[in-house]
Amino acid sequence: MPKADENEAQRIHHCSCPVCRRGPDGATARQHQAINRLVARTDERNRRLVVGSLAQQHGRGGVALLARVTGLDRNTVARGRREFSQGDTTPAGRVRRPGGGRKRVEIESPES
Repeated sequence: MPKADENEAQRIHHCSCPVCRRGPDGATARQHQAINRLVARTDERNRRLVVGSLAQQHGRGGVALLARVTGLDRNTVARGRREFSQGDTTPAGRVRRPGGGRKRVEIESPES
C-alpha cells in the first residue's frame, strides 16, 4: 500500500452506528464508508457543507445520525446544515471567515 493511501486510511473515520456494527458489509455500512471517504478528502468548510447537506436531506435526526457516522461534533454538523441552507457567506478562496483561526505568532508575542 503506497504511503499516501496509508495516511488516508488512518484519517477515515469508522462509523459506530448500530447498523454498521451489526453488518459491516451491508449496504448501509458501504454508504457510511463512502460518506467518510468523501469527508476525509475535503477541507474544513466543504466538510461542514457536505455533511450539513446530507443531514438536511435526512430530515429529523439527520444531525445526530451524521455526527455518529462521520465522528464530527453535532454542533459542526448543525453549523454545516445552517450554512448550507442560508447560502455561502465566506469570501471566495477562504476556508474560514476573516478573523477566524489562531493569531499569528508575531502578533501574539511581539519581540521587545
